[in-house]
Amino acid sequence: MTELRRPLLEDLVREVKPGFACGEVDPNGIFQVRMNNVTKSGDIDLGKQRRVPRNHPGVAKNKLLAGDVLFNATNSPDLVGKTLFWSGLDEEAVYSNHFQRIRTDGEKLDPAYLSRWLSCQFESGIFRGLCKQWVNQATVSKESLLALRVPLPPLPEQRRIAAVLDQVDTLRAKRREAIALLDDLAQSIFLDMFGDPASCNALWDRKTIGELGVVVTGNTPSRARPENYGEGIEWIKTDNIRPPELNPSQAAEHLTVAGEKAGRVVPAESILVTCIAGSPASIGNAVLAGRRVAINQQINAFISQDPLPRFMLEQIRVGKALIQQKSTGAMTGLVNKTQFSSISLMVPPMSRQQEFVCRVECVDSQRARNVRHLAALDELFSSLQHRAFSGTLWDHEAPGEAA
Repeated sequence: MTELRRPLLEDLVREVKPGFACGEVDPNGIFQVRMNNVTKSGDIDLGKQRRVPRNHPGVAKNKLLAGDVLFNATNSPDLVGKTLFWSGLDEEAVYSNHFQRIRTDGEKLDPAYLSRWLSCQFESGIFRGLCKQWVNQATVSKESLLALRVPLPPLPEQRRIAAVLDQVDTLRAKRREAIALLDDLAQSIFLDMFGDPASCNALWDRKTIGELGVVVTGNTPSRARPENYGEGIEWIKTDNIRPPELNPSQAAEHLTVAGEKAGRVVPAESILVTCIAGSPASIGNAVLAGRRVAINQQINAFISQDPLPRFMLEQIRVGKALIQQKSTGAMTGLVNKTQFSSISLMVPPMSRQQEFVCRVECVDSQRARNVRHLAALDELFSSLQHRAFSGTLWDHEAPGEAA
């Protein structure tokens, strides 16, 4: 094991400089990197771009150069510390006052290595502990940033570490892209075969959810009876319903035999739908239970008696607007059992449903395989980071080989 020096970041950089705020927007202006343009994983997101006037006084001093490191110093507590290595675009860019632009001393610290190390600290929650918090905002001061001690192998090793992590991260990105494409494919197959369930589609018969099966609204067994909670059946809540995942995530809480009797338990083929949520956008999120579970009062379970559950799940996902249209409340969402049961869905012939399920199950299988591969890559990436920044990444090599 190589014991790494850990000098202060302050001694390894040439400049740390905040960006500038600008209230003006100019469609023909210069691109300004803002908080939404940096992902939690340290990638750039160009989906929503803000452009500011090129003649703004802050532009000249805040242009980004290839090799700059952008540290997100101000954001919500969970997002402070996101870090982007700037490799450049095919146009000029500047950055907002939410970031510190770090320019390293190239003879001491490789910027790509620094970016990887800062991202690792972000993932481990270091910056949440360092930040000063207000109501919905937090910041890591320049002084706190510069006081960080950076594990510092020789420059060639820094570059090699950054390259290895880049390679594995590229593989992870390709897996995530494949998963996203498969998610789109499932919806595309449905729309191609049946059309949009939220439109006035006269091709198929329609029935209400209440006519097509049984609706069960979950509940919360009494907390005053501790014997209701403990080892036993999973108690699913809305945070376990995470489309496009096919099934709910593992529940944090379980109900005992006594709790199960007081709760609402549904079978594996049930479709679990978020019907009460703090955000209206979450209304209509749906998964297939996949196992026998208990559910809380924010969830309606649809137990289909005739149509195939996998077909109905995709219809509810594609036609999410049908559920959201029934929602009451402005800041929150609420669809009660009666409203949910009254939603009209398409009922194609069973042969068409079976054809769809056969096709989409192939997609589900490929997606599950990619998810497993991504999990393995995530584990590898985490292990490589830990070993790289603790000086043990090359311990398996012969002396001098790492150089």
